[in-house]
Amino acid sequence: MKQLIAILIFSFGSLSAEAISDPTDLGTIIGQVMDQVFKEPIPYATISVTTPEGEMVTGAVTSTDGTFEIEKLKDGTYLFKIQYMGFKAFSREVNVNNGKRQFNLGTIYLEPEVAQLDSVEVVAERSTIEQRIDRKVVNVGKDLTTAGASASEIMNNIPSLAVDQDGNISMRGNDNVKILVDGKPTNIPAAQLLKQIPSTSIKSIELITNPSAKYNPEGMSGIINIILHKNSNLGFNGNLNTGITQGEYTRYTGSLNMNYRTGKVNFFTNLGTNGGESQNNGRLENFTQNYTENISFLNDRESYLIKFGMDYYMDDRNTFSVYTNQNIYNGSPVGTVRLDYGLNDERNLLQEFLFDGENHTQTYNFVFNHDFNAEGHKLILEADHSITDETDVAKYMYSGTGAGDFDSYRDNTGEELSNSTFNLDYENPFSETSKVELGAEARFRRTRNDYRTTSPNLENTLYDYDNNILSTYATFGQTFKKWSYQLGARLEQYEVEAVLNGDLIYETDYLTLYPSAFASYNFDEMKTLQLSYSRRVDRPGLNQVNPVREFATPRLSQVGNPELDPQFTNSVEMNYTHNFKKGSLTAGVFYRLIEDEINQALLIDPQDPSRLLLTYQNWEDNTAYGFELSGRYKPFNWWSINPSFELYSSTEKGVVGTDYREIKSSMYSLRISQSFDVTKKLSLQTFGMYRSSTELLQINPKEFWFVNAGARYNVLNDKGTISLNINDIFDTQEFGFQSDVPYSQEGTFWNDSQTVYLGFSYRFGGGKNKALDRKQRDDNTSSGGGIF
Repeated sequence: MKQLIAILIFSFGSLSAEAISDPTDLGTIIGQVMDQVFKEPIPYATISVTTPEGEMVTGAVTSTDGTFEIEKLKDGTYLFKIQYMGFKAFSREVNVNNGKRQFNLGTIYLEPEVAQLDSVEVVAERSTIEQRIDRKVVNVGKDLTTAGASASEIMNNIPSLAVDQDGNISMRGNDNVKILVDGKPTNIPAAQLLKQIPSTSIKSIELITNPSAKYNPEGMSGIINIILHKNSNLGFNGNLNTGITQGEYTRYTGSLNMNYRTGKVNFFTNLGTNGGESQNNGRLENFTQNYTENISFLNDRESYLIKFGMDYYMDDRNTFSVYTNQNIYNGSPVGTVRLDYGLNDERNLLQEFLFDGENHTQTYNFVFNHDFNAEGHKLILEADHSITDETDVAKYMYSGTGAGDFDSYRDNTGEELSNSTFNLDYENPFSETSKVELGAEARFRRTRNDYRTTSPNLENTLYDYDNNILSTYATFGQTFKKWSYQLGARLEQYEVEAVLNGDLIYETDYLTLYPSAFASYNFDEMKTLQLSYSRRVDRPGLNQVNPVREFATPRLSQVGNPELDPQFTNSVEMNYTHNFKKGSLTAGVFYRLIEDEINQALLIDPQDPSRLLLTYQNWEDNTAYGFELSGRYKPFNWWSINPSFELYSSTEKGVVGTDYREIKSSMYSLRISQSFDVTKKLSLQTFGMYRSSTELLQINPKEFWFVNAGARYNVLNDKGTISLNINDIFDTQEFGFQSDVPYSQEGTFWNDSQTVYLGFSYRFGGGKNKALDRKQRDDNTSSGGGIF
């Protein structure tokens, strides 16, 4: 916090000093930079002002809307130049004198560099972070921190995110986060989805920590939107990626991205696969009941991602696009849970698991985009439909001297989920500085869980959970010389109905208003301050309300709670971004007030006091706040440093079992990656992460850290790349915790994290053209997570 205050004081001080000393006889150049072909702003284009002899006088970069302003030019003749990769440079001579000192260059259209049409699509060497008014965009480059088998393996490298031993993801210390793919919801649980997507298929990752009223209000800690590659160049082009991860077991990954653009039609496809064996282990020591529980799971899985689509440019104003995503997953985990009572060995017990699961999710999307005469004046109609069919067969077998009370049995579970979304959006920048957005959305979700079991102690269950959401929104924003703001509100009608074995067990219907406000101030082209507010909601996900038992060991059962209420969050955050010659600095603070917080609860099973029940409960109103600081610094051309620091604090209150508890806790994490360009073809990289211990309402997680390293070498005239990555060098990547509620116990979980990755990528084809931009949507339903 002190560092952020110092930065702001310094920035305001600098601004004040400039204002005092700014005479009226200095020149100013303003304007906007646009793409000549697509008439879109070009952000972060480089602007330089030099003397006629080439000596640098000043410079800047364009803002996110392509505008720029150069100030404090003394009388004289200058060469004004704009440069951006893939476009021809623009230059103009400017003569500042007492006759004219104010230059408005208007809109400057940069022409695509035709000479680059025979080259390949350029993928950034380093992952970069771009701060927009309502989100942070991580453009995934070819750096070694993104080398790995799946999306799950690269999320820990991104500021604000953390992935636990089971693949459950959290943002700013909170696991109430939804994963989107290309702006669209999926019916796949987040942990499973991240393991299905090959990391090489990812183009960028958007972190929306405080969305505006334009977006769906569901989700407390935020939205993670994974953008997959879709090349959109003229002609035929694409890239191939493949790799092997070797640890205790072998895993593989591969992806092929292709694009063909001709005339008015653009075809694109993304094919990805990953699979192999992976192991997860755990050890629990229950000091109250004096036993040790050893858990081991070996999962042999394979997944396939298939995306195919087409953009059709009917004319200059009308475009439609269709695509389908097909996610196919097969997994066959086997595992054991061993209970050891020490000297009391007559109670020792071994439980064996045999699972066979299949999951197929189909997504179909259609977009129609109509552009009016004015730039940015558009109407967008979008329809999205997804279907998930999942089947799971589980066999539970018991042996040992303590197995007398346990009978072996078999579970068969089938799930059917469908999600249909219809959006109509209208955008009108009715002046150069003002913009209004209006829209409506309808969503219909249907879920069915059919549970069949051979256990005499359990019952067959049919559970339906359906909900409808109708909403409308409006936002209005204005941009001034240095200021910009946006105000908005979303009105939403929500209906839900839960039916268990033909009986209605839960029903609710309510209307809610969700306001939002954003403000941004540019001290200059290099320094920006942002402030935002929004009200959000977290509605329980299917696994949180499903009363059908999801998982069981001899001492633990996991079930949902059909009577969970939604939790509401009022969130305020402030972010400051400072770009400088050799890097950038981003700092942020946030505060959340959470009403009826949903959390995972570990209770004593009321039907069997010797067992635990893992479920979900509404706790009391809680608060959370935090601070984030991340930077990028390049002391030399061959050395780049990217550090980040995060501090999260919260106050949790609730009834755990029969006891009321209130806990105030803090947790911080550190990340640092370094890149070294040894030669033009060879580069090295290291990445390290540390997360501190903390105290939560039921468990106290222990500290956690690991270090990765890697190398990359370019081959085949730089069209090919060989990557070598060593993960968890010191074999420290494990999750540990201690708890006194409801029993005194300690636990440690770990997986096959100490691995070596060898990968190869190859880029082919060429061209440059842009395809239809799709509306980035979110649909955020809390999906749980936790310690198991």
